[in-house]
Amino acid sequence: MNHSLRLSEKWFRLGLWLVALIFAGFLIGLGSTVIANLPKVERQLREDDFIDRSAAAKARQMIQSAERDAGNAADALEQANLKLKVAQANAATGKEAFENWLSTRRATERPDQDNELLTRTRTLDQLQLAQRQALTAVQAQQQVALDARQTTQQARNQLNGLQEAAGVKLAAAARQQQLRVFGYRLALTLPLLVIAGLLWKKKRQSVYWPFVWGFVFFALFAFFVELVPYLPSYGGYVRYVVGIIVTALVGRQAIVALNRYLERQRLAETMPDLQRREELSYDSALTRLGKGVCPGCERSIDLKDQANDFCPHCGICVYNRCGKCTARKSAFSKFCHACGTSASERRQERAEQDQAT
Repeated sequence: MNHSLRLSEKWFRLGLWLVALIFAGFLIGLGSTVIANLPKVERQLREDDFIDRSAAAKARQMIQSAERDAGNAADALEQANLKLKVAQANAATGKEAFENWLSTRRATERPDQDNELLTRTRTLDQLQLAQRQALTAVQAQQQVALDARQTTQQARNQLNGLQEAAGVKLAAAARQQQLRVFGYRLALTLPLLVIAGLLWKKKRQSVYWPFVWGFVFFALFAFFVELVPYLPSYGGYVRYVVGIIVTALVGRQAIVALNRYLERQRLAETMPDLQRREELSYDSALTRLGKGVCPGCERSIDLKDQANDFCPHCGICVYNRCGKCTARKSAFSKFCHACGTSASERRQERAEQDQAT
């Protein structure tokens, strides 16, 4: 804070900075709303926009049909497995009964049981035939289920191929859309930066400076928050190149500004002492003195040393004597701190005396 400002002026300046921040906040809110709605200018892209719809619909229909067939085959296979188990149990029981009966016949060796042997053999053959038929039915349903699974997999592979091709097209279209949206952001942000630069250059010292600084804050926020994060990357090349260009431009302006400042300082140091002090702002001079630097060249000087009335670097008068009470005072003070005499009045009286003589 500038120590030369009046107390009320300091509070007024704080209030004006608060106005600048509030103004910037409302501008940022409005700008963020506009930027957030920019993507809505473009229609939301989907994979279905780029896929072969007829082929995809055919593949999906094939998948549904194959899955339905696979489900039916699974149900039929479950029933066939149950029938096979029953047939296997019946065949095992019949075989066991036949072997027991056959063992009994061999023990008795009764010829009158030959007809019964033939009957039992035919019965066992029928049980085994039923078992083979049940196994054949199971194998048939397994084949149906396998065919359905293979058909489903083939249809899925076909659909995946269509989706991959559509995904490539979607990614390319999305990149183009992102570039267009970034172009919209750029078209909004660059004019704001140009206007902010012009306002800062020409109007930052005007009475409406809070609005100027508020707009500058808003433009910087729009650039660094709403634009820079959305720069296309392309592997980082674009961002690094843009960073190099921006750094080079800012660095060049800083170098040019530094050289201009040094040139102004060199020219100022060749001017008469009184003219240099009159051209210096009163507030700036007191601020620099409060920091322990020369008001003219801004180099460090020992202001506590009573013998240092002039800057040893540029020769400007820092302290002089009051023309009325001869008290040592700052050469930039408007009034003497000891007697209250106006410095401008004393200079005018001295000039009149010089003219009279």
